[in-house]
Amino acid sequence: MLGKARNRRLRRPTLLVALALVGATMTTFVPAATAETPSRVGIACTTGVGGGATTPIFNLTTKTGYISLPDGNTAFMWGYSSGFGSFQHPGPVLCVNAGDTVTVILRNTLPEAASIVFPGQVNVLANGTPAQPELSGAGATTSLTNTAAAGGGTVTYSFLATNPGTYLYESGTNPEKQVRMGLFGALIVRPSAVPPGGAVGSIASEYANNRADSRFNPAEEFMVLLSEIDPYQHQAVENNKSFNMNTYHPRYWLINGRGFPDSIADNGASWLPTQPYGALAKVGEFDRAAVPADQPGMARYLNVGTEDFPFHPHGNNGLVAARDGRALEGPAGEDLSFEKFAINIGPGQTWDVIFKWYDAENYSPSNPVPVTVPQLANEEIGVFYSGSPYLGTKEALPPGIQSVNQCGEYYIISHNHALFQITSWGTNMTGPITYMRIDPPTPNNCG
Repeated sequence: MLGKARNRRLRRPTLLVALALVGATMTTFVPAATAETPSRVGIACTTGVGGGATTPIFNLTTKTGYISLPDGNTAFMWGYSSGFGSFQHPGPVLCVNAGDTVTVILRNTLPEAASIVFPGQVNVLANGTPAQPELSGAGATTSLTNTAAAGGGTVTYSFLATNPGTYLYESGTNPEKQVRMGLFGALIVRPSAVPPGGAVGSIASEYANNRADSRFNPAEEFMVLLSEIDPYQHQAVENNKSFNMNTYHPRYWLINGRGFPDSIADNGASWLPTQPYGALAKVGEFDRAAVPADQPGMARYLNVGTEDFPFHPHGNNGLVAARDGRALEGPAGEDLSFEKFAINIGPGQTWDVIFKWYDAENYSPSNPVPVTVPQLANEEIGVFYSGSPYLGTKEALPPGIQSVNQCGEYYIISHNHALFQITSWGTNMTGPITYMRIDPPTPNNCG
């Protein structure tokens, strides 16, 4: 553990943990928001309660706790929990629809004032009046918005969600400390209706925004929330000591609050009780001949760190459909989306990227890959390999080889391409790394 509370000192890592793959009134809380029963992979939404279908209410409480890191250390964190629930990192994924009047009631249990700002939302109210920065007696800004007082104070925020897209929510109070300590989460605004020109029989949740060409497969929707930790800052906060931000230097970089290999574990993995969100993308091969047309997947990228994160999904390009909660289009509705391989997300930015994977060459045993397979002595067989280069095919592996491949699926790595950031205090090939798993066409025997 980091800090005196757990009687351990900071140390450099010496061992990588073992890989595991599995596949209201202004100040009154209403019952806790509801976390949808999450699938093993993909986005696990928390939906609001009370107030009616178009007036969701979310209760968030600041809490402290610990998260596990890939090198065997843990870090003391702050976070937003759902309702009065236990600490989690990152905060709940809040899912609403465009046109909803969203209410967020914050209860603060921390020893200092805290708040929430909602980048990309306009006309935010705090306790029923326009949200305003708070100033000290000397006129210095102490918070970007209205705060909940330390030790149990509350504040109620509300806004009309207008533009479908992906957004951050985060503390607006001393953000260089509170955001770094973990006071952040994702807000997803979905379209309220099928866009004009949308496919017959489609539903609003199949679209990234209000454009008919933003349709995707909701079963293949994923979150990539990138963040960082300087363990010395977290140790100082845990021990109620000051920290000099001039010495701020991250040693850990995370994806959805986890580092690899935990990043590819299921949502809600039992050994990660405070880190509920996995980052494995699980898709099927895109069927180019399907009637009706097959739909691509979508990744929602968010950066809550202090520098650019050039995320690098191998094996496919992506179509950038929106940034910062706004569809990429011209003043007359012209399509300004663009295809990109590496997604370079700046601090505070969000990107919505539509993608699909298919075998462009239609390789199979009857149309073999034109590469001579090396002799076994010259091969290094990975844990994800099926024994065959062909999707949906499993072959015998040499004696003693351990494999987690279930049905001849493919695994393609995705990672931050600032390679010094895919470490955990010097332990290489950890941090913001995940995989895209491609299952063979159905019917199959995949788990």
